[in-house]
Amino acid sequence: MRRLADSGVGVLLISHNLTDVFEVADRITALYLGRVAADVATKDVTSRQVVELITTGSSSDLGAAAPTATA
Repeated sequence: MRRLADSGVGVLLISHNLTDVFEVADRITALYLGRVAADVATKDVTSRQVVELITTGSSSDLGAAAPTATA
């Protein structure tokens, strides 16, 4: 995947394996309850922050607020 991305091919990886994600991703979009909690550059976040986004919808370190529910 990294070789493809390095050659200019767009790659979408959907995974809960954060080791793999951090190894190959340039950006991370974290979802919480089916909504985007944050879309950040991989270099700007830690694994702990991504887990926090996925499990709570927010990260105090990033200033990302939880998405509001809509009917």
